[in-house]
Amino acid sequence: MSMRLPFLVPLLSVACADAPAQQPPTPPPPQACTAPEYRQFDFWLGSWDVTGGPKQDTLVGRNTITKVSSGCALAEHWVNSSGQDGHSLNAYDAAAGQWTQFWIGSDGVVLRLAGGLQGKAMVMAGRLPLASAAGGEQWQKISWTPQDDGSVHQHWQTSDDAGATWQTSFLGIYRRSAATP
Repeated sequence: MSMRLPFLVPLLSVACADAPAQQPPTPPPPQACTAPEYRQFDFWLGSWDVTGGPKQDTLVGRNTITKVSSGCALAEHWVNSSGQDGHSLNAYDAAAGQWTQFWIGSDGVVLRLAGGLQGKAMVMAGRLPLASAAGGEQWQKISWTPQDDGSVHQHWQTSDDAGATWQTSFLGIYRRSAATP
């Protein structure tokens, strides 16, 4: 047994020399999307009952807005009173210096909007290519305005003359549903 010991010591020395040194754990990356601009649309977060109509008292749908992508974006899930739904992804684009919304409806409509805060309202606009034989496009503009009572007013407008005149397409009031604290 004493004959093997001199051979074992060099082997242990080589094994220890090849073992990697313990590195301190890598710190987590800094949190992205922490600038105040990323919080500008947070007033829209929550579960909402949405009313509209001539007296703004008819339930027209329900909407749920949640944070996604580690707080870098807002995801919208809309269901109207007929059961049709739509989804949007909303994010502040720091490179462009503006907010962007990408909407997809169950009717096949895809709408891209961009904009930002105007006063206390989030206002985004874009152009919707028309599927008619004549082609063309319709301009779309949506504003979401938080109210002192916690509701949010949404005003959706369209223009068929490149923004010279605007017509109201939808005027609704978002009120927090009972499920939202």
